[in-house]
Amino acid sequence: MNKKYFLFIIAALIFTSCKNKSVQISGTLSNPKAGEYLFLDELKSDKLQTLDSVKIDQSGSFKFKRDIKIPAFYLLKINQEDFLTMLVEPGEKVKVDALRDSLNYPVSVTGSAGTEKMAEYNHMLRKTVNKLKGLRDIYMQTTDSTRLPMVMQTLDSLAQVYLNEINSYTKNYIDSNITSLISLVALYQQVAPNVYVLNPAKDLEYYIRVDSSLSRNFPDHDMVSSLHEQVAQLVSQVTGKPEVKKASASDVSAPEITLPSPKGDTIKLSSTRGSYVLLDFWASWCNPCRRENPNLVKAYDSYHRKGFQIFQVSLDKTKDAWVKGIEDDKLGRWIHVSDIKYWESPVIKLYKIESIPSNFLLDREGRVIATNLRGEKLQNKLAELFNTK
Repeated sequence: MNKKYFLFIIAALIFTSCKNKSVQISGTLSNPKAGEYLFLDELKSDKLQTLDSVKIDQSGSFKFKRDIKIPAFYLLKINQEDFLTMLVEPGEKVKVDALRDSLNYPVSVTGSAGTEKMAEYNHMLRKTVNKLKGLRDIYMQTTDSTRLPMVMQTLDSLAQVYLNEINSYTKNYIDSNITSLISLVALYQQVAPNVYVLNPAKDLEYYIRVDSSLSRNFPDHDMVSSLHEQVAQLVSQVTGKPEVKKASASDVSAPEITLPSPKGDTIKLSSTRGSYVLLDFWASWCNPCRRENPNLVKAYDSYHRKGFQIFQVSLDKTKDAWVKGIEDDKLGRWIHVSDIKYWESPVIKLYKIESIPSNFLLDREGRVIATNLRGEKLQNKLAELFNTK
């Protein structure tokens, strides 16, 4: 190969690699104010950090460029009241067109799927807020009327309808974007100061669901780690259970589990004594669980003959869905049990399971030696136990 051509290829590859890690945020603000600055802030779990600023020219045009390695939340803002929250991923070129005093509800957003979907949600949320403001205006107009009690009853009913609508919309929005970081933002939306769309006491399942999915997809993201801690606290407050701690090696014996297999045979967890056992909680409806299953297959194939077993407990709602999940993911070689009671299964309380996937690694005597090992962490731990490193 020609040396110059080879160097050209290397340079091109380096350029492409760097380019893929950069993001560009540009656009136009209508009715710009002369000399005004537009700021780009990064939203982290514990702070809001200003990264850059530009003076808006007479045409209202602006442009920012950043190098990032993982998806990041940014605030494009003029002041504390006028801002647009964005989820930007490496390689994206985001274009925003908005009114100067209405960044949070842009006219258009392109080039960033996460930001587009958040803007879409904001428009729906704004409609709800405007409906609620309309009810407030009616109340203010009738405060001196003898009809006020009847009017208030009607307004309360309508307000509840509007709140239920945005609550349902938010849940569907989360379900549709469960693997994206935008689902995290949806958990904390408000229709008024301290009036949240989702209620942790009533909608705890969604906090757990988002935590479970994002912990699997973005385990090292600081916003996700912060979410996990908050969800653990919420679970403790709502259910009265102690917070889930990230355990390591211990001498605690795993509580007995006695449940039926798909064939109807009753199988006990204690029947696996003598092997290292991965006690895994999953469900066919759990996408993060399904994505982890190939890793379990790999672990089983590598270490079963050396004394490794998997005891998988399903939280499925129906036997058909459970069995189909086993067949589709080719998991039939190890032990499967379930009472088909979803989150009402007694084993959930027994093991204090707050989200799935969740697992416990047991030694040959049935003692818990590690928890929530997934991906390479599970492979590395098994390699250590069976001295194959």
